[in-house]
Amino acid sequence: MKIHLLFKKEELDETKLDASKTVVVFDILLATSTISACLSFGARAVIPTADEDEACEMAKNWPAEEICVAGEWNGLPIDDFSYPLPLLIKQEVANKTLILSTTNGTVAIRKAAAARKVWIASLLNSPAVARKVYAEYEDKTILLVCAGSANQFSLEDFYGAGYFLTELIRQVGEESVELTDSALSAKLFYESQADRSEILLAGSKVGVSLLDLDLSEDLYFVSQKNQLETAPSLSGNQIICDKNVSIYKA
Repeated sequence: MKIHLLFKKEELDETKLDASKTVVVFDILLATSTISACLSFGARAVIPTADEDEACEMAKNWPAEEICVAGEWNGLPIDDFSYPLPLLIKQEVANKTLILSTTNGTVAIRKAAAARKVWIASLLNSPAVARKVYAEYEDKTILLVCAGSANQFSLEDFYGAGYFLTELIRQVGEESVELTDSALSAKLFYESQADRSEILLAGSKVGVSLLDLDLSEDLYFVSQKNQLETAPSLSGNQIICDKNVSIYKA
């Protein structure tokens, strides 16, 4: 099993994506955490959009009572959108389709769409995603894509990718995995910080911004590992999952 890691979404060359690639996307703060949580909270599906305008156009195709439209741009709320924090919109998404626009995470997912399969991972659900990736593996390259932040490296995404790798290797076995140096560096970094997820996320650039906005509850929530049995993947233009079961104890 060959595994490579990209440090930010801008490194992803869409022209090289084809049926030989499986992609796992990480935007720990917050898009992939929000997507995984909202599906576990009962959302029917999540539609990742490239920007605010596309989200508004997409919303026109749905009855208002069947959707929740959420988004941010550079961390700030978008007018007339719900702010995409998992606990904030928990009560808004049950039995609805979430139309989501974020600065980095949904853009990364859209950039990866040409791959054979695109999985959505966070600290909350990486073990569940690792099990599904292993179960469906067909001798293809696995590409881990850290969304990053505005063309910059994000520590929390790198940490999340390392956690996912650790869980995947637990399934596959160390001897059956071939890691590039970038993937190996994420694994080694995670192993050195495995018990410090909340501290690490809180100290990251985005984490500090969330604390400044008094959003410590959501920050704590997404810093927890192995809380959700959701393994979301992209199907057409929607993110769905086989299970909508939350094991999070509020």
